[in-house]
Amino acid sequence: MARVSQEHLDARRRQILAGAARCFARNGFHGTSMQDVLKEVGLSAGAVYRYFAGKEDLIAAIADEAFRGIRRAFEEAAEVTPPPTPDVLLGRVLRGVFEEQMYGMERRECAALIVQVWAETMRNERLARTLHDGYTGMRAAWAKLVDAYRAAGLMRADVPADDVARTLIATAQGFIAQEALFGGVEPDVLENGLRGLMSMDPSRIS
Repeated sequence: MARVSQEHLDARRRQILAGAARCFARNGFHGTSMQDVLKEVGLSAGAVYRYFAGKEDLIAAIADEAFRGIRRAFEEAAEVTPPPTPDVLLGRVLRGVFEEQMYGMERRECAALIVQVWAETMRNERLARTLHDGYTGMRAAWAKLVDAYRAAGLMRADVPADDVARTLIATAQGFIAQEALFGGVEPDVLENGLRGLMSMDPSRIS
Protein backbone atom coordinates (compact mmCIF):
# COMPACT_ATOMS: atom_id res chain seq x y z
CA MET A 1 0.00 0.00 0.00
CA ALA A 2 1.37 3.41 -0.96
CA ARG A 3 2.32 5.58 2.00
CA VAL A 4 0.29 8.78 2.33
CA SER A 5 2.50 11.87 2.50
CA GLN A 6 2.33 14.34 5.37
CA GLU A 7 1.53 17.02 2.83
CA HIS A 8 -1.56 15.07 1.77
CA LEU A 9 -2.61 14.53 5.39
CA ASP A 10 -2.22 18.23 6.18
CA ALA A 11 -4.21 19.22 3.08
CA ARG A 12 -7.03 16.81 3.97
CA ARG A 13 -7.12 18.10 7.54
CA ARG A 14 -7.37 21.68 6.32
CA GLN A 15 -10.09 20.69 3.84
CA ILE A 16 -12.16 19.31 6.71
CA LEU A 17 -11.58 22.38 8.88
CA ALA A 18 -12.54 24.67 6.00
CA GLY A 19 -15.80 22.83 5.44
CA ALA A 20 -16.61 22.78 9.15
CA ALA A 21 -15.87 26.49 9.44
CA ARG A 22 -18.27 27.27 6.61
CA CYS A 23 -20.98 25.17 8.24
CA PHE A 24 -20.47 26.78 11.65
CA ALA A 25 -20.49 30.28 10.19
CA ARG A 26 -23.66 29.54 8.22
CA ASN A 27 -25.70 27.58 10.78
CA GLY A 28 -23.99 28.07 14.15
CA PHE A 29 -22.28 25.38 16.19
CA HIS A 30 -25.45 23.92 17.63
CA GLY A 31 -27.27 24.07 14.32
CA THR A 32 -24.53 22.08 12.59
CA SER A 33 -24.28 18.31 12.78
CA MET A 34 -21.36 16.12 11.82
CA GLN A 35 -23.52 14.92 8.92
CA ASP A 36 -23.63 18.54 7.71
CA VAL A 37 -19.85 18.68 7.84
CA LEU A 38 -19.50 15.38 5.95
CA LYS A 39 -21.82 16.66 3.23
CA GLU A 40 -19.97 19.99 3.02
CA VAL A 41 -16.54 18.43 2.56
CA GLY A 42 -17.73 15.49 0.45
CA LEU A 43 -15.90 12.88 2.51
CA SER A 44 -16.89 9.69 4.27
CA ALA A 45 -17.37 9.53 8.03
CA GLY A 46 -14.25 7.39 8.34
CA ALA A 47 -12.12 9.93 6.47
CA VAL A 48 -13.26 12.77 8.73
CA TYR A 49 -13.18 10.87 12.03
CA ARG A 50 -9.60 9.88 11.29
CA TYR A 51 -8.71 13.49 12.07
CA PHE A 52 -11.46 14.73 14.39
CA ALA A 53 -13.59 12.86 16.93
CA GLY A 54 -16.48 15.31 16.66
CA LYS A 55 -17.64 18.93 16.52
CA GLU A 56 -15.78 19.87 19.68
CA ASP A 57 -12.47 18.82 18.14
CA LEU A 58 -13.26 20.82 15.02
CA ILE A 59 -14.15 23.97 16.94
CA ALA A 60 -11.04 23.73 19.12
CA ALA A 61 -8.79 23.18 16.08
CA ILE A 62 -10.23 26.21 14.24
CA ALA A 63 -9.68 28.42 17.30
CA ASP A 64 -6.17 27.08 17.88
CA GLU A 65 -5.10 27.67 14.27
CA ALA A 66 -6.27 31.28 14.41
CA PHE A 67 -4.41 31.96 17.65
CA ARG A 68 -1.20 30.37 16.44
CA GLY A 69 -1.20 32.50 13.30
CA ILE A 70 -1.85 35.73 15.19
CA ARG A 71 0.71 34.97 17.89
CA ARG A 72 3.33 34.16 15.25
CA ALA A 73 2.74 37.54 13.56
CA PHE A 74 3.29 39.38 16.86
CA GLU A 75 6.41 37.38 17.71
CA GLU A 76 7.92 38.03 14.29
CA ALA A 77 7.16 41.74 14.62
CA ALA A 78 9.06 41.85 17.92
CA GLU A 79 12.21 40.62 16.13
CA VAL A 80 12.21 43.56 13.67
CA THR A 81 14.14 46.75 14.50
CA PRO A 82 12.35 49.07 14.82
CA PRO A 83 9.16 47.01 15.22
CA PRO A 84 6.05 48.04 13.23
CA THR A 85 3.84 50.47 15.14
CA PRO A 86 0.49 49.17 16.53
CA ASP A 87 -1.59 50.67 13.71
CA VAL A 88 0.49 48.94 11.05
CA LEU A 89 0.78 45.66 12.96
CA LEU A 90 -2.90 45.30 13.87
CA GLY A 91 -3.94 46.09 10.30
CA ARG A 92 -1.51 43.48 9.02
CA VAL A 93 -2.65 40.84 11.50
CA LEU A 94 -6.35 41.35 10.81
CA ARG A 95 -5.81 41.18 7.06
CA GLY A 96 -3.97 37.94 7.63
CA VAL A 97 -6.83 36.51 9.68
CA PHE A 98 -9.49 37.49 7.16
CA GLU A 99 -7.60 36.86 3.94
CA GLU A 100 -5.24 33.96 4.68
CA GLN A 101 -6.19 31.98 7.77
CA MET A 102 -9.95 31.61 7.67
CA TYR A 103 -10.32 29.12 4.84
CA GLY A 104 -11.27 31.55 2.07
CA MET A 105 -14.49 32.74 3.72
CA GLU A 106 -15.85 36.25 3.24
CA ARG A 107 -14.70 38.74 5.87
CA ARG A 108 -18.06 39.16 7.60
CA GLU A 109 -18.62 35.41 7.59
CA CYS A 110 -15.18 34.94 9.11
CA ALA A 111 -15.85 37.58 11.80
CA ALA A 112 -19.18 35.96 12.64
CA LEU A 113 -17.43 32.62 13.13
CA ILE A 114 -14.91 34.19 15.51
CA VAL A 115 -17.70 35.80 17.57
CA GLN A 116 -19.44 32.41 17.73
CA VAL A 117 -16.25 30.86 19.09
CA TRP A 118 -16.13 33.50 21.81
CA ALA A 119 -19.75 32.85 22.74
CA GLU A 120 -19.29 29.08 22.79
CA THR A 121 -16.53 29.39 25.40
CA MET A 122 -19.18 30.45 27.92
CA ARG A 123 -20.57 26.90 28.00
CA ASN A 124 -17.76 24.72 26.69
CA GLU A 125 -14.92 24.18 29.15
CA ARG A 126 -12.57 22.65 26.63
CA LEU A 127 -12.98 25.52 24.20
CA ALA A 128 -12.66 27.98 27.09
CA ARG A 129 -9.26 26.46 27.92
CA THR A 130 -8.20 26.71 24.27
CA LEU A 131 -9.27 30.35 24.14
CA HIS A 132 -7.63 31.13 27.48
CA ASP A 133 -4.33 29.58 26.37
CA GLY A 134 -4.47 31.50 23.09
CA TYR A 135 -5.28 34.76 24.83
CA THR A 136 -2.47 34.25 27.33
CA GLY A 137 -0.04 33.58 24.50
CA MET A 138 -1.16 36.72 22.66
CA ARG A 139 -0.70 38.84 25.80
CA ALA A 140 2.82 37.46 26.22
CA ALA A 141 3.64 38.16 22.56
CA TRP A 142 2.33 41.72 22.83
CA ALA A 143 4.24 42.30 26.07
CA LYS A 144 7.42 41.21 24.27
CA LEU A 145 6.57 43.63 21.49
CA VAL A 146 6.14 46.44 24.04
CA ASP A 147 9.65 45.70 25.26
CA ALA A 148 10.84 46.07 21.65
CA TYR A 149 9.01 49.42 21.35
CA ARG A 150 10.72 50.67 24.49
CA ALA A 151 14.14 49.47 23.37
CA ALA A 152 13.63 51.41 20.13
CA GLY A 153 12.60 54.53 22.06
CA LEU A 154 9.04 54.44 20.69
CA MET A 155 7.09 53.97 23.93
CA ARG A 156 7.23 55.37 27.45
CA ALA A 157 8.24 53.01 30.22
CA ASP A 158 5.75 53.91 32.96
CA VAL A 159 2.76 51.91 31.64
CA PRO A 160 2.69 48.15 32.38
CA ALA A 161 3.32 46.10 29.25
CA ASP A 162 0.35 43.83 30.00
CA ASP A 163 -1.97 46.87 30.13
CA VAL A 164 -0.86 47.81 26.62
CA ALA A 165 -1.26 44.21 25.46
CA ARG A 166 -4.81 43.89 26.80
CA THR A 167 -5.83 47.23 25.27
CA LEU A 168 -4.56 46.35 21.81
CA ILE A 169 -6.17 42.90 21.93
CA ALA A 170 -9.44 44.57 22.93
CA THR A 171 -9.10 46.93 19.96
CA ALA A 172 -8.76 43.99 17.57
CA GLN A 173 -11.67 42.17 19.23
CA GLY A 174 -13.87 45.25 18.90
CA PHE A 175 -13.02 45.52 15.22
CA ILE A 176 -13.98 41.88 14.65
CA ALA A 177 -17.26 42.34 16.57
CA GLN A 178 -18.14 45.40 14.46
CA GLU A 179 -17.49 43.48 11.26
CA ALA A 180 -19.61 40.54 12.45
CA LEU A 181 -22.52 42.76 13.50
CA PHE A 182 -22.52 45.45 10.84
CA GLY A 183 -20.12 44.53 8.05
CA GLY A 184 -18.11 46.90 5.88
CA VAL A 185 -15.36 47.56 8.42
CA GLU A 186 -12.06 47.71 6.54
CA PRO A 187 -8.69 47.15 8.28
CA ASP A 188 -7.75 50.57 6.87
CA VAL A 189 -10.34 52.08 9.24
CA LEU A 190 -8.61 50.54 12.24
CA GLU A 191 -5.20 51.63 11.02
CA ASN A 192 -6.34 55.22 10.43
CA GLY A 193 -8.14 55.43 13.76
CA LEU A 194 -5.15 54.15 15.72
CA ARG A 195 -2.83 56.42 13.77
CA GLY A 196 -4.99 59.40 14.69
CA LEU A 197 -5.02 58.49 18.38
CA MET A 198 -1.27 57.90 18.36
CA SER A 199 -0.73 61.38 16.93
CA MET A 200 -2.25 63.16 19.93
CA ASP A 201 0.17 65.40 21.84
CA PRO A 202 -0.78 65.60 25.56
CA SER A 203 1.59 68.55 26.06
CA ARG A 204 -0.72 70.74 23.96
CA ILE A 205 -3.77 70.09 26.16
CA SER A 206 -4.31 73.01 28.54
